[in-house]
Amino acid sequence: MKLSESWLREWVDLPVDTEELISQLTMAGLEVDAVEDAAPDFQNVLVGHVLSVEPHPNADNLKICQVSIKPEDVTQVVCGAVNVRQGIKVPFAVVGARLPGSVKIKLAKLRDVESFGMLCGADELGLSDKSKGLLELPLDAPVGLNLRDYLKLNDKIIDIDLTPNRGDCLSVRGVAREAAVLNLVPFSEPCFLSVSSSITDTFSIQVDESEACSRYAGRIIKNVDMTVSSPLWLQEKLRRSGLRSTDAVVDVTNYVMLELGQPMHAFDLDKLNGGVLVRMAKKGEMLSLLDGSKVVLTPDTLVVADKDKVVAMAGIMGSDNTAVSSNTCNIFLESAYFNPIAISGRSRAYGKHTDASHRFERGVDPRLQEVAIERATALLLEIAGGRAGPISIVENKADLFQETEITLRHARLEQQLGLTIEGSQVEDILNRLGLAVRKISGIGWHCSPPSWRFDLSLEADLIEEVARIYGYENLPVATPSAQLPITSFLETRRELPGLRNQLIARGYHEAITYCFVDPEIQRQLTPDAEVISLVNPISSDMSVMRTTLWSGLLPAIRHNLNRQQSRIRLFETGLVFSPSDSGLKQESMIAGAITGHRMPENWHTNAELVDFFDLKGDVQSLLSPYTASEQFEFIKGQHPCLHSGQCAQIRRNGHLVGWLGQVHPAVQKILGLTQTIFVFEVHLQSILEDKLPRFAEVSKFPEVRRDLAFIVHEDVTAGDLCKTVRAEAGKTLIDIKIFDVYKGKGIKVDNKSIALGLTFRDTSRTLEDSEINQAVASIARAIEVKFSGILRDQ
Repeated sequence: MKLSESWLREWVDLPVDTEELISQLTMAGLEVDAVEDAAPDFQNVLVGHVLSVEPHPNADNLKICQVSIKPEDVTQVVCGAVNVRQGIKVPFAVVGARLPGSVKIKLAKLRDVESFGMLCGADELGLSDKSKGLLELPLDAPVGLNLRDYLKLNDKIIDIDLTPNRGDCLSVRGVAREAAVLNLVPFSEPCFLSVSSSITDTFSIQVDESEACSRYAGRIIKNVDMTVSSPLWLQEKLRRSGLRSTDAVVDVTNYVMLELGQPMHAFDLDKLNGGVLVRMAKKGEMLSLLDGSKVVLTPDTLVVADKDKVVAMAGIMGSDNTAVSSNTCNIFLESAYFNPIAISGRSRAYGKHTDASHRFERGVDPRLQEVAIERATALLLEIAGGRAGPISIVENKADLFQETEITLRHARLEQQLGLTIEGSQVEDILNRLGLAVRKISGIGWHCSPPSWRFDLSLEADLIEEVARIYGYENLPVATPSAQLPITSFLETRRELPGLRNQLIARGYHEAITYCFVDPEIQRQLTPDAEVISLVNPISSDMSVMRTTLWSGLLPAIRHNLNRQQSRIRLFETGLVFSPSDSGLKQESMIAGAITGHRMPENWHTNAELVDFFDLKGDVQSLLSPYTASEQFEFIKGQHPCLHSGQCAQIRRNGHLVGWLGQVHPAVQKILGLTQTIFVFEVHLQSILEDKLPRFAEVSKFPEVRRDLAFIVHEDVTAGDLCKTVRAEAGKTLIDIKIFDVYKGKGIKVDNKSIALGLTFRDTSRTLEDSEINQAVASIARAIEVKFSGILRDQ
């Protein structure tokens, strides 16, 4: 909300400058977003009096004016404004004056006639963005006075960003009340006198929705002169608040809204038929709004109607068929209290956010309607004339603001703020905020909030109010202390962030997909799994709960492939779901998927595609270095959605904990995947459970390596072979590497050669050749017995 500082100071006499005022408001919760000048910088522009106007001898559109800024001083000015005429008072920029945009006024000659200055319009002074000719000043403006002083343009516009609960500060009245409290100065609201009725005309008011509109006030004003413009002081206050002047009636209703915080609306009385009715809209009703748009109303919209038609969306915007215009003579002035719940969300639904809806959504003072209509009536009669009738009010007191009593405990206040505050000081703060305070001996106070502070309902609210006014910056800074139990940290448990970082380091990106998945994708990936269907799914393709993380990862892969991303590595951690005897079973999993080239495109790398062993290497990197070699194993297996030749079970101590392999080509085709995809999925708990690392001294004795190649049947796996080698070699075998697998010339058709690099070492002595030879012989015999394997000579 934009607020003129000078207007604020008209309401309350503040002993602080602008900078201190801004700091006070911000620290009190009324955050100041920006502060700007009320007008651009211009100098030497005075109030001028046009004494005479004559036609220019050489130009039809120009006139020669004689302008006075002193009784004895008359200056000749050539002017082309359409509204220049004898007797008006206007801004006069004398020779040497400086206007916005670095424009300097010099002596000029226009069509052979000298001009000693310039008569100015509002746009030329930066006071308006539209040109309407000269800015006409009131006839009582002192001639020769500096225009900046006359219009009080050395003013600041303060832009305040209010939280939704402070609707009471969406007005000069509300901010002035806050500023007075913060500066310990008295705040006395101006007394707006009631306007005596000069006619007896009234207009019928009926409220069908008393809960949504608990008070509706209206008044007829006849014989309004719509040809009269709003006075300059009113136009200026509207401009500095971000509103433009339109006509006297609308300007007055806007002015009262800014001044008091009560939105108002004026109807053309002659366009209303049979009284006004506040009701809910009927389905399909149409309304043409003031902004020229048309909307179809929904039954949850509160409207104001007459006997024949809807005339306004209550609290949001009026219709163009009852709007005041230059032909209006009689008006019906509306001032109502609309429940925030009835208005909230409606303006957004229709895309019609207005100043009125902004205030009604946050709440207005439910006791302000009569004051506002009296204030608006007095201004209208002063500016545009007319005769006012009596105020008609329809209200439901049961739905109006009801005074509540909140108990504030002194001990609780001090405990929350961390300091001791004198009871008299607390009472003073609460009283200045407008609360009715009643002391409870030895306990605290009973407090009744005023009608404009409808946001106060709890003890915590009052504690916050005391803290605000006391000053957040004055509260002590203390470090909270408490006796917290120290929980044990299991060194045998790994942390999930470490696994995530491991995969990210290997080029993966983390994906987060929905737990609700497409049942068709689920069926292709886990056809035998029992799924849990949702009773009320978001959509048909999110109607079952996932039994595997692949059901989210593979669509994510497809999404990226369809957007020309050919090298993809994704992983996800999350829950999978299945039914159980006790209800819903949830298991934490980690899964990944890769496709595309092995390495990013580069001048020194080959365009090789990823394969099964790339994925297996990534999975092995997740396994603990203390348990991987002895507890985990990869065993050839069969999975419904994986390629039978490139599929492996992941087992730990003989228990199945996961799968990895290539997505079956048939499944790949059904899912619309255009590249070969490799996936893995492992129970997260099996990876997080670790063993304590044990210290082992680094051996200072040399290693011995022997390379052995065995010819075995093609069904024999390298893993089984390595397991046998470890069992037979003894403790001195420290490493096994598979460095070659060969099938071809010299090897039978159904056989293959697997070459193993064996490294031996002892921590206490140098190994002898006889020991190594004995270990190699034992290994050869075991492989021959178990796998019918033959040791190759070369």
